[in-house]
Amino acid sequence: MKYEIINLEEKIVVGVSAITGNDGPNMGKAIRGLWEKLYQGGISETIKNKVNKYAIGFYSDYEDNKYLVTVGNEVCKAENEGLTVKKIPSGKYAKFFIKGHMEKAVVETWSKIWQMDLDRRYEVDFDNVKIDIYISLK
Repeated sequence: MKYEIINLEEKIVVGVSAITGNDGPNMGKAIRGLWEKLYQGGISETIKNKVNKYAIGFYSDYEDNKYLVTVGNEVCKAENEGLTVKKIPSGKYAKFFIKGHMEKAVVETWSKIWQMDLDRRYEVDFDNVKIDIYISLK
């Protein structure tokens, strides 16, 4: 699977979060629920100081096969109370390009990434609505 190594500056994301894991029976439902809450639930419209209109889904706080999923928008300054504020650290990332049916292609790409021997930091990994997947590297 092809990917590009890139360096990113820090990003601040405001949105909604849930704890899940790849082996959890409700993982897909939990992640879909966050996206629905962001858009159909009207959360996206309340986020202040957006850098652009594109949403980001990212995965952080990896521990014991669990992680925090956050879905939201990049902001220049976090000013929303009651929402999750997380930082995507600056650093080196593997950027994977996705083509095809969005939901199916994202799931297939993540499945392939989990099988790869990447020198991962397990700090923050994320995807955007374009859809590209970024894996933090050491």
